[in-house]
This record gives sequence, structure tokens and C-alpha cells, in this order.
Amino acid sequence: MAPRIRPALAACISICVFASATASAQGGDPARGERVFQRCFACHSVDPKETAKLRGPSLYRILGRPAGRIQGFDYSPALLDRARAGLVWDQATLDAYLADPEAIVSGTHMSIPPMRDARERADLIAFLASGAH
Repeated sequence: MAPRIRPALAACISICVFASATASAQGGDPARGERVFQRCFACHSVDPKETAKLRGPSLYRILGRPAGRIQGFDYSPALLDRARAGLVWDQATLDAYLADPEAIVSGTHMSIPPMRDARERADLIAFLASGAH
């Protein structure tokens, strides 16, 4: 007769399996994210050597970077206010900003419509995090 798994252990295993599946689903695919970035490249660059004056700041190494910190870029007053309040571009904040820029930085100059698809946001963030650009 096989030993019985205790209910608490079974619940723990179920939670771990679900959490693992959810984490990998939210992890995003950098290759797909590179294609999603095509919506962004008219205003933003991920090239550390970019010399063109673009409408948006460089997104090179954006994750973990405090907002409003690229020297010489003319940020909106709204973004500078949020930067002074401690806004840092981590995965969760960037995801929320892409989903609804006005909700995170009211008065932002970000001119594209909100990115409603969570999968596309995850893919884009994975691309930005990958450094493969």
C-alpha cells in the first residue's frame, strides 16, 4: 500500500506548481519582445551608443534605473515629479506604466496608447531586461 500524502503537503506542492507556471508565463519571451519593441523604436533606443536626438529617453538598461536620470534628456515635469518621489523602473512599475502610462505618471509625454496585452508587456520587458540589443 502506498503512503498517503498529507493534505498540507499536497496543497504546498499544488501551490508551488501553480506559482512556477505563473512565473514562467509572466517571464516573457525576449525574441517576441524585440518585435513588440518595433512600436517603441520611433521614440526610444536600446542602443547604448545611440547619438540621435529621439523624443523618448534611451531604454538601454532601464530595469532598476531611477526615473528621469538620463543626462541631457528633457523629461516632462510630471515624470520629474515622480522621479523626485522615488520612481524606479522595475518590472512591476514598467508593466503598470506600459498598461496605462497616465495612471503611473499623470501628465506624461508618452504618446502611444496603453499596451493592454499582458503577454506583450511581459515580452517587451523580457527584451529590455535581456541586454540582447
